[in-house]
Order: sequence, then structure tokens, then C-alpha cells
Amino acid sequence: MRATLVIPTLNEAEGIGRTLATFRAAAEEANRSLFLKSPVEWEILVVDGASTDGTAEIATRLGAKVILEKRKGYGRAYKTGFEQATGDYVATLDGDGTYPAEMVPWFLLHLLHHQKDFLTGDRLTYLAPKSMTTEHRIGNFMLNFLIGVFFHSCLQGAPARILVDSQSGFWVFRRTALASMRLTSDGMALSEEIKLEAMIRGLKFEEVPIHYAERWGRPKLSSWRDGLHNMTFLVRKRFQMSQENRLARRVPVAKASSSPQGPA
Repeated sequence: MRATLVIPTLNEAEGIGRTLATFRAAAEEANRSLFLKSPVEWEILVVDGASTDGTAEIATRLGAKVILEKRKGYGRAYKTGFEQATGDYVATLDGDGTYPAEMVPWFLLHLLHHQKDFLTGDRLTYLAPKSMTTEHRIGNFMLNFLIGVFFHSCLQGAPARILVDSQSGFWVFRRTALASMRLTSDGMALSEEIKLEAMIRGLKFEEVPIHYAERWGRPKLSSWRDGLHNMTFLVRKRFQMSQENRLARRVPVAKASSSPQGPA
């Protein structure tokens, strides 16, 4: 069985080494236990936005394949990684140590055992006080609320209808699921878009609580600027969905049984 880990980076020298080392140790242990009968061959893709602090060199030294992506954007980096991925399953992490890299193999096992198409980590259920600023907490609450309001009708027939954490970047999914999605964002809004697409297109979707840690290195997010961009994107995304319906290309929200299934 083959899987791909995609990590977007931009000047993450302080965290990328520990992130990769933690993941590799967990993957090797899982192959000796969870996946003993069918070990997972992991491909690691680090999609780097022209870092100047040695991030790419560290990742290469630790065995990752580094893809230079000069086009700006968190979402653009992920889409480039997805295009290059060769695994039947795709997992994602940030390179700053905030997400539990050691949980990736367990998420893959959960996806297979429960026959899901898309899993995403819910950071908010177990969120420690120091792991996220007050501004980020407020921003997450507002975005989750707006998704519930804007997409209420779109999600009525979907297998999963509520998002606890729309901004999480910790995902494990079947690569074939990408064929069902229309991903348009090149920015931070891809986090919410990929989940909405998985839900609205009728994929078997689940949120699983995870522990979220303080980041290693300097923060890059601007709570208000990025939050405003994400809110604006949600309006455009909702308009796009309305256009699909008006053009008689209604989104197949009730066809979860036909969701893509890869080899287990």
C-alpha cells in the first residue's frame, strides 16, 4: 500500500526537522504493528515556497522530496502537492510542529477501517489555551458559523452536515476523492473549501478530535486579514454553488454510496 504525505512550507527551519522525524518514527512503528500485514510505503512531498532559512535543505537531508513552488499561496502549495502525489492515500501536515505527526498512520487506519473517504482533524475540541491566540479562536468561530449559515441548504442531504473546525490543515483522504472536488482557492481558504467539497459532493466525511500544539518558529498568519479573505471566499463559493444549481448541474449531495473507494 502506498501513501503520500504533503507538507507546504515557507521558512519552517525550526519545525520541519522535528515534524519529519516524528512522522517517520510513527510510520515505522505503525508498519511493525498497525500495518504489519500490509506495510505502508510513504512518499513525503515538501512543497516549499522558496524558503530562505534552509527549510528545503533540511527536508531533503531527511529524505523528503522537495518541490519548489514559486507561485504564492497555501492552497497553491497543496494543489501542487496533490498533483505530484503518487500514493493511493494522501495525508497533510504543517511543517511547524502544531499538528500531531505521530497520528497520521492512525488516521489512515481509521479511514480504511471505517471505510471513509476524507478525515480531518478537529483542533478545537481539545484545544489548549496557549495553542491558539484569542484572535484565531474568534476567527475560527466566525468562519464555522458563516459556513453553517451560507451552506445550510447545500449540506441538508449530505452525509455530514456540520463542521466543528473548518480551518484545520490535518487531513487524510483517498486520492481518488480529488476527482470529485472543484478546488479553486490558492490561499488559506483551501482549508475550508476542501472540507466543503468533500461534504457537498457526498463523500464519506468525518472529523476526528486531535491535540493542537504551539508552533515552532515565527507565526505567518494574520488573523484579521486572512479571516476576511476566507469570509469573502465563502461568499464566492456559495455563489458558485448557486450557479451550479441554476445551470441544472446540481451537486450530488445524496450519493454517498457512490463515493470513491481505493484499495484497503
